[in-house]
Amino acid sequence: MSINSKNINKFFYIFVTTHLIFWTLIPSLTNHNLPLDVIEALAVGSNLDWGFSKHPPMSAFFPEVFFQIFGPQDWAYYLLSQIFVIISFYYVFKLSKEILNNNFLGLISVLLIETIYFYNFTSPEFNVNVCQLPFWSLTAYYSWRIYSGKNIKFSDCFLVGLFAAFGFLSKYLFLYLLASIEIFFIYLIFIKKDRKFDFKYLITVEVFLVALVPHFIWLTNNEFVTITYGLTRAGLDQSSLIDHIKFPLIFIGKQIAILIPFLILTWLLVQKLKFKVNIKDKKLLFLLSINLLPILLILLTSIVTGSKIRTMWMTPFYLFFGTLFVYVFQSQINIKKLKPFLIGFVLFFFLSPVLYAYVSISKNDKRTDYPGKEIAIKTQYAWDQQFDSKINIVLGNEWNAGNLSYHLKSRPVWEGIVVRDKLDQLKDYMCLDNVCVGSR
Repeated sequence: MSINSKNINKFFYIFVTTHLIFWTLIPSLTNHNLPLDVIEALAVGSNLDWGFSKHPPMSAFFPEVFFQIFGPQDWAYYLLSQIFVIISFYYVFKLSKEILNNNFLGLISVLLIETIYFYNFTSPEFNVNVCQLPFWSLTAYYSWRIYSGKNIKFSDCFLVGLFAAFGFLSKYLFLYLLASIEIFFIYLIFIKKDRKFDFKYLITVEVFLVALVPHFIWLTNNEFVTITYGLTRAGLDQSSLIDHIKFPLIFIGKQIAILIPFLILTWLLVQKLKFKVNIKDKKLLFLLSINLLPILLILLTSIVTGSKIRTMWMTPFYLFFGTLFVYVFQSQINIKKLKPFLIGFVLFFFLSPVLYAYVSISKNDKRTDYPGKEIAIKTQYAWDQQFDSKINIVLGNEWNAGNLSYHLKSRPVWEGIVVRDKLDQLKDYMCLDNVCVGSR
């Protein structure tokens, strides 16, 4: 089969479809229960608001939409996660083709990132990190459209603001991408003076801020609880002097480890890693801005504040790494000598789901082994022995109570931890193992 645009697009769709099937089917078959973050998102989604104690609202909104469509079907939430992954892959592919001016190299850019841990092994668990993925790729793509187009379009500015807001409402760390893109444009307009300031840029800011108004109101009414939670998770409340050195070094070491399969595949693709960097190259500057600059900014945060950067927080940061590496080494890529690369890719592509299935089946002490459905059946039976009413409230921690909210047929609303005042407001209630179910 000859290499042409049509065949490359066809191969890309075969690739993402296969990825979606594998990473939806395997966890559906090997996991007994949904992962922690998915259960927590569904618990919050049962009582959806413009935010909750740990995160902004988007990561709960999408699972709730799927629950309204599919109900308590575990496979649906693995599917949701993979939909988010392949949407991000699609816009990585689009941006890569435009920057590289080569559809085949655009495809290679996506195949490279398939080897990164975040886009295979951890991808079945829909959480705030996965929720950012499509918005990260969309924001970068439409920012590129604004930068590269001869005429700045209102629609592109509007979409950057909208997708940036959705990304921020998924997780506040999205600000690292936005800050990096902003630095890039400030450099071009005010320092290098390569472009003139256009008032259409302000459309992006206006749309972004307007979309966030409901969440800002919620934050104010809830004493900025999500920000407090994020700072606590980063360990800022217990930071010591040594942490300013220890945590950044740990962060660097983990990022290198995560990228080992990616770097191996890159070596198989290029074999001789020789390159020249032209700092005046506008495409390269943009790629550096959306790839390295966010990582440098978060590393700088760790150095300055002594905060611990958790590995999973970096999930969206590597989406365009394949594009950057292919762009830098493109002169050394020989499309007639791709056999080692293709063998390596196929190996990694199939190895990840096999390892996932092995871990899921061989270990029986994971969250995904929790007998959530069985506990819900026993709870419903015990309730029916005492009451004629319907369970519509559940109280307790997000995991135990969240599982009951998900598995019980009545889909009770999760209303937080067990508090005496809340129990007194119920007509009927029953408590088992620090979890209470009730009816109003």
